Amino acid sequence: MKTATHFRRFGLMLDCSRNAVMTVESLKKWIDITADLGYNTLMLYTEDTYEVDDNPYFGYMRGRYTKKELKEVNDYALLKGMELIPCIQTLAHLNAIVRWPEYKVHVDTADILLAGEKRVYELIDQMFASISQCFTSRVINIGMDEAHMIGRGKYYDLHGDSDRTQILLDHLKKVSEIGRKYGFTLTMWSDMFFRLAAGDYYVNHAQINEEIKKQIPDNVELIYWDYYSTDRKHYDKMLSAHEKIKENTWFAGGLWTWAGFAPHNGYSMKATEAALKSCCEHDVQDVFLTMWGDDGGECSKFALLPSLFFASEIAKGNHDKENIKTKFKEKFGIAFDRFMLLDLPETPGGISDKIQNPEKYLLYNDCFTGLLDSALVGGENEQYAKCARRLGLLKNVPEWGYLFAAEQALCEVLSIKAELGVRTRQVYASKKKEALESLIKDYRKLQKKLEAFYKAYKKQWFMENKPHGFDVQDIRLGGLIMRVRSCAERLQALYDNEISVIEELEEKQLDFCGDGEKFRQKHGEYNSWAGTVTANVVSW
Repeated sequence: MKTATHFRRFGLMLDCSRNAVMTVESLKKWIDITADLGYNTLMLYTEDTYEVDDNPYFGYMRGRYTKKELKEVNDYALLKGMELIPCIQTLAHLNAIVRWPEYKVHVDTADILLAGEKRVYELIDQMFASISQCFTSRVINIGMDEAHMIGRGKYYDLHGDSDRTQILLDHLKKVSEIGRKYGFTLTMWSDMFFRLAAGDYYVNHAQINEEIKKQIPDNVELIYWDYYSTDRKHYDKMLSAHEKIKENTWFAGGLWTWAGFAPHNGYSMKATEAALKSCCEHDVQDVFLTMWGDDGGECSKFALLPSLFFASEIAKGNHDKENIKTKFKEKFGIAFDRFMLLDLPETPGGISDKIQNPEKYLLYNDCFTGLLDSALVGGENEQYAKCARRLGLLKNVPEWGYLFAAEQALCEVLSIKAELGVRTRQVYASKKKEALESLIKDYRKLQKKLEAFYKAYKKQWFMENKPHGFDVQDIRLGGLIMRVRSCAERLQALYDNEISVIEELEEKQLDFCGDGEKFRQKHGEYNSWAGTVTANVVSW
């Protein structure tokens, strides 16, 4: 018999908007696993990846869920005792639709809707109409976060300099009225109101503007989101500050799936334990953990299984780490610490107390320009070779072996590529033929290892997600394979005396941070494919 958690709602939020749109079958598997662990809520974060009547370009070619699919998932969740809550956007973060001429009139600037525009509210009404047909729950997350540039684009052209606080409040009022029309209680990320009331987000000592509190519609509840601290006192102060704005604030923590290919179970558990203890102390009733997919949705959500289990036990009041590990093995048939090896690619040198994602930026770091060569501290090739050997021992584990196989293949790539750019410059400067010949052979080996990783990663993606979105991985990994081939060909031309200079290798490298500090020692995380692969312009 499942033990009840401390909270009224205890759930997870899956990002289905950053290319990785989980299949209906994957969602059912997710519901099976999490409902069994005691979770009773699931949010699907869908910016444009759901069907909206009379809007054929909304989610076009993005793997959007049909109304039939959403109803199927909703009904399955109900059978398992789980509430499926829609999570949409009604102001910002709608970057995927702004590319279409159909929505040009709806846009203020960047990915932000044009507040006050009649057609915007017609679109939002259509969103609610479609959602209301698919979900039994009458709770909906309307987003409304990080609209920092509101009123500074087309709105400014139409209305001139305006009170941006009032723009936001007027927009929210209209959205809340639409929500009320369809019988919804609205939740929204709290940063908008917290910034208005306190002057900034994560300022736990600020004075709260009482006038702002009065303007929150009565059918709107706030969600305090925070994924960045392992300090319980931080959460205590922030929850106390939120309580001054509106009672019954929800809390959203984070299980880190959004900083590359590898999961961050270690950090996620530390942050989640601190947050959940604070939520219990402050009697927060509604808690969920987000699983974002920034910059491509590369990490498997199932790779966070240790964190999912750990969080569920903490929520039930079990803080005995060894007992949690024992129960995990009994439940899933694999030792907790073995499953945790999926964290290895992001911390090849050992456990870290901060988020790092070298497995991504070293994968895409160019062999000639090496924008992120300053991230290297030495010994990475050997570290990744060791990671590959350890992960390889688990690639045949029942049910989850494909996760270990994909990460093993990635580490095999990095066992050659991580330091290849630095080595290339050293060999180029030495002008030694023998060293150049050996270098070229490693470039050829790297091409084969990249092909193997592509194959393993493609298998992982298609086991969990719809095919839409993998085109981006085709472009990225295919481009990487071709770039490595191109670099090898130019090195071969140098070896054959067909050319005498490789221009990129002649240019002096600059430190990525610009201050002489080692990137990895200072930051350790850089989650931008476009910013990693080239200093040139990548855009559409």
